[in-house]
Amino acid sequence: MIERTQIYALNANPKLAAAIARKLNIPVGNCEVRYFADGECLARPLDNVRGKEVYVIQSTAHPGSQNLMELLIFLDALKRADVKTINCVIPYFGYARQDRIAQPGEPITAKLVADCLQVAGADRIITIDLHTPQIQGFFNIPVNTLSVIPTFASEIKKYMDRSHILGKEIVVVSPDHGSANRARDLATNILDSTIAIIDKRRPEPNQAEVLYLIGEVKGKHAIIIDDIIDTGGTVVAASNALKKAGAISVSVAATHGIFSLDALKRIEEIGLSALFVTNSIEREYQPQWNSTVYIVDISDLLVEIIDHIARGLPIDERLLSYY
Repeated sequence: MIERTQIYALNANPKLAAAIARKLNIPVGNCEVRYFADGECLARPLDNVRGKEVYVIQSTAHPGSQNLMELLIFLDALKRADVKTINCVIPYFGYARQDRIAQPGEPITAKLVADCLQVAGADRIITIDLHTPQIQGFFNIPVNTLSVIPTFASEIKKYMDRSHILGKEIVVVSPDHGSANRARDLATNILDSTIAIIDKRRPEPNQAEVLYLIGEVKGKHAIIIDDIIDTGGTVVAASNALKKAGAISVSVAATHGIFSLDALKRIEEIGLSALFVTNSIEREYQPQWNSTVYIVDISDLLVEIIDHIARGLPIDERLLSYY
């Protein structure tokens, strides 16, 4: 029951956790997260959590290793405090991009993190737009990957209405083959829109090069859909290719805005019409971006699934992602 539910926020998502707790009418639990002089972390609950169903909100974004260790240590503390279940709500699941061996000698960090979370005590993982669906197979516990596409579609339609853009004037663009399903689903939610796919390669890490553009974009407003923006290389390369092909404008919708290094500056220079990004990663945006950056709130999405799980209700299939 919801009365036995406890929510905790570590350092990565305090605002998101507060919004979730407020909507569920549950206070955020008291916990201690502190660092010793040598950099080691201590994380523990300060409440009596025996027999409770606990939800820990923590993205493992930058600083990824630090946030991951906070989460693992806190899970261990919960396990030793004899909680009933430990549910990890990881809006952005870091280390997920290394999900296979691409070159000899490489690790599979997605599998390593999955193992660590389970050993630490996790009973369930809840995340948003997991980078690849096969990562769910690295776990021996339930993994609920939520789709933000319907939420994106709602916000984009509002933007279209304000900008007097019709659905037939929209082309949803996948920046690579891996996001083709996302593009298809977003286009399905925007009546009369079409899709296009960019064929790219990565000559080096964090660099993207467009090889081919499949689909018609000339005279249309292009919306690039992706799960992650890191250094911005993919967005910059795709945007330049679309404008060269005759797109009237280019906007981007990305679930997780990491924005490493000078990514925001690079993206600003290409002149996007709009940038939609969720609050899966909490950060402050530069003032000059206020007019074009739309922060899409995922708290309602997480509240719905937490409420269903806490009450023992079936999870609505519409919430889930199978990409």
